[in-house]
Amino acid sequence: MEGEIIHFQTSDYIKLSGILYKAKTNNKKILISTHGMATDCLKYRDEKIAEEIEKIQTDMLEYNNRGKEIISYIKTEKGEKKLGGTAFEDVEESYYDIVGAIEFAKKQGYKEIYLMGHSLGATKTVYTYNKLIDENKKEILENIKGIILLSLVDIPTATRIYLNERFPEMLTYAKNMEREKMENILMPEKTFIHPISVKTFLKYARDYQKIDFARYSEKEYNFETLNKIEVPLMMRWGNINELILQKPEDLCKMLNEKITNTKKDIGYIDGTDHSYTNKEQELAESIRKFLEKS
Repeated sequence: MEGEIIHFQTSDYIKLSGILYKAKTNNKKILISTHGMATDCLKYRDEKIAEEIEKIQTDMLEYNNRGKEIISYIKTEKGEKKLGGTAFEDVEESYYDIVGAIEFAKKQGYKEIYLMGHSLGATKTVYTYNKLIDENKKEILENIKGIILLSLVDIPTATRIYLNERFPEMLTYAKNMEREKMENILMPEKTFIHPISVKTFLKYARDYQKIDFARYSEKEYNFETLNKIEVPLMMRWGNINELILQKPEDLCKMLNEKITNTKKDIGYIDGTDHSYTNKEQELAESIRKFLEKS
């Protein structure tokens, strides 16, 4: 399968680039991959997935969203530069990135579109899909045939746990910087797993309500947002240094009980980490099987 560099523009006029893995056959199905924090679309994992799903006449688009790398510039239609990257992104703006990728795929003639996100990319995928439902975007939703969430993380809880007793102090610091109109300065060292701006820290520590749908530790939580996903749903985690509090087998058991989707495929891959290191082929095969059934 050959990879072709592509470029597209989001509806809020940001220019993004990616790689389209296109088979020799004229396929109508495509998997769109949204990456997570502090990284980009150049993934060995995604290459293996692209190779595997070619067997079932499915192409793949992986693209650099505006959260690419830790700090980067994003360009507007007019060539203006804005601070971007993991340290400065607003996760809610991912809606424009994913919709832009979908619109690009539709223009290429794809009729069946599957959305896949890894880590924060999974958060972005759920948020975008639900916003499309809330805004009744039937012209887009009718093309989305399945959702794949790899290592979906409870970001607000993870932020609190990472800081532990320092959380109140860092939250107060961020609020003070916000009042001083200094949202774009970086937070003190070791506030987060990566360098992070005041603006982005506040999104995860205070203003997280719209992305707070992976509340795995709350026994009475009913996962209303995830249960809005009516298309086939696949969820996976690793079990080594994964960014979850529970054992993956316990998490998957609980979600299989609470997620009402009749076409769900929820599980974990033994012997791998948050990035699926050394198990890329096994992950790719499970994704291929999911797409075959969808």
